[in-house]
Amino acid sequence: WREALTPEQFYVLREEGTERPNSSPLNDIKEAGTFSCAGCGSPLFVTSTKYESGTGWPSFYAPIDSEAVQTSTDFKLIVPRTEVCCAKCGGHL
Repeated sequence: WREALTPEQFYVLREEGTERPNSSPLNDIKEAGTFSCAGCGSPLFVTSTKYESGTGWPSFYAPIDSEAVQTSTDFKLIVPRTEVCCAKCGGHL
């Protein structure tokens, strides 16, 4: 994975890191299209399900299909959050 991904992609996808809020170029994409996993290329979301959550990260209210992503509850910040991962490669989204 290290050879295939940029250091930032590796940090987020494989080490469950978090980008700085408002730093992703994906925030500005409004054109119709598909958002795919940076690790394996699997289609994950479509632009029509993208919304402005106010968090500073790209947000989607539904995956492209029910088997595209996996979710789990994350307690790393004490308060429970929903962690979303690519169902194909396990990449942290």
